[in-house]
Amino acid sequence: MSQQKAIIGWREWVALPELGIRRIKAKVDTGARTSALHAFYLQRFTRDRRELVKFGVHPFQNRSDREIECVAEVLDEREVTDSGGHPEKRLVIKTPINIGMQQWSVELTLTDRDTMQFRMLLGRTAMDGRFIVDPSQSFLMGRPYRAVHSSRGR
Repeated sequence: MSQQKAIIGWREWVALPELGIRRIKAKVDTGARTSALHAFYLQRFTRDRRELVKFGVHPFQNRSDREIECVAEVLDEREVTDSGGHPEKRLVIKTPINIGMQQWSVELTLTDRDTMQFRMLLGRTAMDGRFIVDPSQSFLMGRPYRAVHSSRGR
């Protein structure tokens, strides 16, 4: 017996609690395989033999006055084709994501999305087996469930 899939809209509020991001508006994009998160700077470093990346996120569209500094372990570096069809090398991280009452881990590529309307893109790999997308709707899942707290204390 298969689990019933939730219906989500073409844009949804998500939270990335381990990165200290309580909410960010994500475009749900079934045409994109990978998910992407806006990072306006990247700084790679090593700690305890682990490769990490520190990066800055402007979580709100068309605003750069709110910054969140994040740190995550580098999972991979991959070539991704951007929306203009150009290949781009991107760092990949893995982090928990909250949409509505659901939480699971997703892979995110880090890229400068400053010129894009959405600071986050939720690709089909992250949604696989979980959701059905209704492109005529928005924010069906509401704000992310706040009972899941960040390990960063935000």
